[in-house]
Amino acid sequence: MIKQPAYLKKGDKIAIVCPASKLPRGIDSAVQLFESWGLEVIIGKTVHAEHHQFAGDDVLRTEDIQFFLDDPTVKAIIAGRGGYGCIRIVDDLDFSTFVEYPKWLVGFSDITVLLCHIYAQYGIQSIHGQMPYTFNEATPESLASLKAALFGEEIRYDYHPSPLNREGYMQGILIGGNLTLLVMTIGSASEVDYEDKILFIEDIGERPAAIDRMMHMLKRAGKLNKLKGLIVGAFNELPEEKIPFGQSPEEIIWEVVKEYEYPVWFNFPIGHMDDNRAVVVGKKGLFIN
Repeated sequence: MIKQPAYLKKGDKIAIVCPASKLPRGIDSAVQLFESWGLEVIIGKTVHAEHHQFAGDDVLRTEDIQFFLDDPTVKAIIAGRGGYGCIRIVDDLDFSTFVEYPKWLVGFSDITVLLCHIYAQYGIQSIHGQMPYTFNEATPESLASLKAALFGEEIRYDYHPSPLNREGYMQGILIGGNLTLLVMTIGSASEVDYEDKILFIEDIGERPAAIDRMMHMLKRAGKLNKLKGLIVGAFNELPEEKIPFGQSPEEIIWEVVKEYEYPVWFNFPIGHMDDNRAVVVGKKGLFIN
């Protein structure tokens, strides 16, 4: 059974934590925006912590998010940024109180691990969307979509379809996130059931060969053949290669899934981009192209 956390209302408390990499700059403008939405913002210890590349060591990051998972007065936990580190602490988190008092977890990129975990283990919805570290560059539309997701308002998605798109409508439960992290969760407690789901994927900084490898891994693991649809977001900042792979990320993905009959949409506003629109992981819905 899918559980939806309560939508936010003015006066609610939210917490900002950094369960992965440290913040290289302040997030005062993000805090001010949340406050303009009528929310009370609590800053976790990890927001100003650092340990090598992380926002504090594994113990601190675990304790920080655990504190807010256990606090029933906090209605949403916002990841300050992604980077790397969630996979190091996810198995040390105790979600027993969180399951009793579900709240929104928000983030993308490395936060995919946490979003997948709470859906796979507990059937609890979460929000894949902009984080405070990305607020300064974020489009107004992407921030508006985050607010709408948190407050339970309608979200509309406008985008420019690709010639590779396979048209059609998709109906099902939405799952997904960062492609690298989705592959990394296979075989773990955070692995999501893909059957009859709408999958969305995005990534950054990966070589085309790596994207090809990960897509074939999903295919070999039986994750792609029973989907209701595939939504492809941004695949950007590709490193230069001495020997070109010969295909764009979109062409690679299409080559892997073209044999299936479900709709495939490219160029969707999800991922490491200014216009990263919020989507609710675990929500059942109808998407019409």
